[in-house]
Amino acid sequence: MMFDAFKPFTAAEFQVKFATEGWERAGASALRRQVFCGEQGLFSGDDRDAIDDAAIPIVALSLWGVAADAVVGTVRIHEAEPGTWWGSRLAVAEDYRHVGTLGASLIRLAVSSAHARGCRRFLAHVQSQNALLFRRLRWRTLEEIELVGRPHHLMEADLSYYPPFAAAETGFLAFPRRAA
Repeated sequence: MMFDAFKPFTAAEFQVKFATEGWERAGASALRRQVFCGEQGLFSGDDRDAIDDAAIPIVALSLWGVAADAVVGTVRIHEAEPGTWWGSRLAVAEDYRHVGTLGASLIRLAVSSAHARGCRRFLAHVQSQNALLFRRLRWRTLEEIELVGRPHHLMEADLSYYPPFAAAETGFLAFPRRAA
């Protein structure tokens, strides 16, 4: 009917890239706080840690026409030792979790960009409820552990599935998965 509530606007395309602008980094930090502190209660106040000093933040930006509008997804990567990279703090805004491609696109850029920078091994601590997504993206569980009071999987990416991608500063476009 004419007076029914409108569904909130959801962008039709997204740019997945390294966070190169201040507003992108600030948006990634705010989204992480919203998800890991507000929604999940894993941290009090802020989830920032020493890894952030060396990590490369990656963002998924909603696009309004050709202009970036907001940070709707994020993950960070860092090289812990030569050739060994880690991904962490993967988060997608609640209104965009139904899109079905943002988490996978962030993971793809994280691993492929590290691969282009000499990664020989890519690891992540993945919350247990997300392990199936990672398995579908060619990751394997090395061990099940508990972190911050929650079950996690220590997982490793199959690098042969992630070709090196050197243009991470500009990234790529991602589109919502279409309903069957």
